[in-house]
Amino acid sequence: MDKINCMMTALQLRERLNEQPFRPFRITMSDGRSFDIPNHDAAFVKKNLIEIGINLDANSFSEKYVSCAILHITSIEGVSADRAA
Repeated sequence: MDKINCMMTALQLRERLNEQPFRPFRITMSDGRSFDIPNHDAAFVKKNLIEIGINLDANSFSEKYVSCAILHITSIEGVSADRAA
């Protein structure tokens, strides 16, 4: 899978979320946490934050969201669709 180690911008994240076809990916934060984005509805990009839905149900509705500062994203890597959950 592809892996990008660099500082991301909100525009780059939005472009990744809007890719057609969508490719699931994992965001890793500077504190070591990582979050899978299995579909384009699982995250929302703001100017300095990305809101990521976690604990998705079978219909991809999230139980709650976590706010992550874009500045603290250390890498983005593609994951297979069956691993992104």
